[in-house]
Amino acid sequence: MWCRAIGFIVMLTLSLLAAPLATEAQPPGKVYRIGYLAPDSPPAHLWEALLDGLRERGYLEGRNLVFERRFSEGQAERFPELAAELVRLRVDCIIVPTTPAALAAKHATQTIPIVITAAIDPVGTGLVASLARPGGNLTGLSVLAPELNGKRLELLKEVVPGMNRVAVFWNAANPANASAWQETQAAARALVLLC
Repeated sequence: MWCRAIGFIVMLTLSLLAAPLATEAQPPGKVYRIGYLAPDSPPAHLWEALLDGLRERGYLEGRNLVFERRFSEGQAERFPELAAELVRLRVDCIIVPTTPAALAAKHATQTIPIVITAAIDPVGTGLVASLARPGGNLTGLSVLAPELNGKRLELLKEVVPGMNRVAVFWNAANPANASAWQETQAAARALVLLC
């Protein structure tokens, strides 16, 4: 489902890029270059869903669409260098699945559209000014994790009323997780849970 949504966002972004060219002499057979910046390769079924969504809208890899894939191989400190490389390649759009990749892309360009597949806290991490008026060149989806973590703990406590301790796994290296962790701790305190 989310891949179709991202496919739609990418298609919309490509349409917006092509719109100004519609009045000018657009080169026949324009090939769009899409940058993909991620920690590693996405699962095959998710990538295929993205390609299916784009295919449904007339974008075919190898014909009018080329993907420039860059992977940090789990080393987030490589994102700035990889984002700069995509900018030098003059991609038309950059797709990012993580907040650290989105931050690197945002710092590398203020003009190339950036599509994030699932931001945890886009406002808190400085990706966008606000959800209502994001501004800039970044768009995409937010999972609203900080706001929902308290509700998740509430539901868990309802299902397991005698629960008094809960373990939480999180990635402290991802700045987007800081606010989610703070909200989780606050909710745990309110529910008298040890985290």
